Amino acid sequence: MDYIVICLVALLVSALTLFSGFGLGTLLMPAYALFFPLPLAIAATAVVHLANNIFKTALVGRNADWRVVLKFALPAALAAMIGAALLNLFAGISSLASYHFGGQKHEIYLIQLIVGVLIIGFAIWDLLPAFSNISFDRKYLPVGGLLSGFFGGLSGIQGALRSAFLIKAGLEKETFIGTGTVSAVIVDVSRLLVYGFSFYTMKISQIESMGGIILAAIIAAFAGSFVGARLMKKITLHAVQIIVGMMLIVVGIGMATGLF
Repeated sequence: MDYIVICLVALLVSALTLFSGFGLGTLLMPAYALFFPLPLAIAATAVVHLANNIFKTALVGRNADWRVVLKFALPAALAAMIGAALLNLFAGISSLASYHFGGQKHEIYLIQLIVGVLIIGFAIWDLLPAFSNISFDRKYLPVGGLLSGFFGGLSGIQGALRSAFLIKAGLEKETFIGTGTVSAVIVDVSRLLVYGFSFYTMKISQIESMGGIILAAIIAAFAGSFVGARLMKKITLHAVQIIVGMMLIVVGIGMATGLF
C-alpha cells in the first residue's frame, strides 16, 4: 500500500507541478508521512525532490538568471540548513497531547503541529486571491530566499514562497522557470546535507529500508513530468489550484491534530 500511495502521489503531483505552481514536495511529504516518521518522510521527500529538479534543470536550467540565483538561492541554502537542524530538534520532543478517536489513540507532536499549520498556511496562500497576487521587489530577494529556505528545511515545503518572490522579479517565463528550478536544487542539496548528518545516528535499517520506495517515487516523478507535458493544454490552472489546495488543507488538519 505504501508503494502505491507514494508512487501515485509522485506521478500525479509531478505532472501537476509543471503548470500549477505547486511543488512536488508539498504533497509528496504528507504521503511519506502516512507510513514513516515525519523526519524520515521529509528527508525522503527531499531526495525525490532533488532528483526531479536535477532532471528538470537539465531541461530548463540554461534559462536561469544567475544574478537572481545568487541573491535568492544562497541565503535560502543557509536558512534551509538552519530549518533542517530545527526539524531534528523538534522531532526529539515528546507528544504535547493525546486523545482517543475511532477506537485508536492519537498523539499530537510539536513537529506535526508545526508542519501541519505550515501546510494549511501555504494552501491558503495559494487559494486566496488576496495572497496569490502578492509580489515582491528584487531588493527583497535575499529575504525571500531566507524565508523559503527556512521553511523548506523545516517542513519540506518552499515552493509557494519561492514563487511569490521570483514570479514578479522582472523575469521572462522561461527565465523564471529555470531560476526557480536551479534555486530549488541548491536548497535541496543544503538541507540533505543536514538530514544526512543527523540521520546517520539512526538505525541504519530504518534508512536502508526506504531505498526502494524512494527510487520508485523518483521513477514515478520522472514519468509524471512527461505526462504533465501532455496534459498542459487539457486542464486549467485554477482547477488544479483548488483541488490541490483543498487536499493540502485536509492533510494539514490531519497532521496537526495527530490523525495522520
